[in-house]
Amino acid sequence: MDELKITTEFDVPPEQVYKAWLSSKLHSEMTGVACEISGKVGGKFRAGDGYIEGVTVELEPNRRIVQKWRSKDFPADAPDSTVEILLFPIDDDGCLFQLFHTGLPAGDGDDYLEGWEEHYLEPMREFFGEFEY
Repeated sequence: MDELKITTEFDVPPEQVYKAWLSSKLHSEMTGVACEISGKVGGKFRAGDGYIEGVTVELEPNRRIVQKWRSKDFPADAPDSTVEILLFPIDDDGCLFQLFHTGLPAGDGDDYLEGWEEHYLEPMREFFGEFEY
């Protein structure tokens, strides 16, 4: 199994990233692709126009999100992967964003790293750069 660790920064406080990740409307706006998500532990989600689905398993408000994820490309017998997001305040209004994606099907790590960058990190940088509070 493969795993990824991604670290980046956003020019918004952790609360804004947390709120956007767990809101259907904001998550869809943030990524530019339809998402349905329940912001509660045990709540299901579908992201990327249905390419990704899963369930939220742990939440620490404004600090940590843990979700079980699987994409349409996972082999039928593959277990769900785990995405853990950690958010830390930096400077006055910034956020250190760390994402750990574990339990990926073997050999797929590079593809998922590219997917995270293209479908999440780049749109998130643009979204938070233009977001008005």
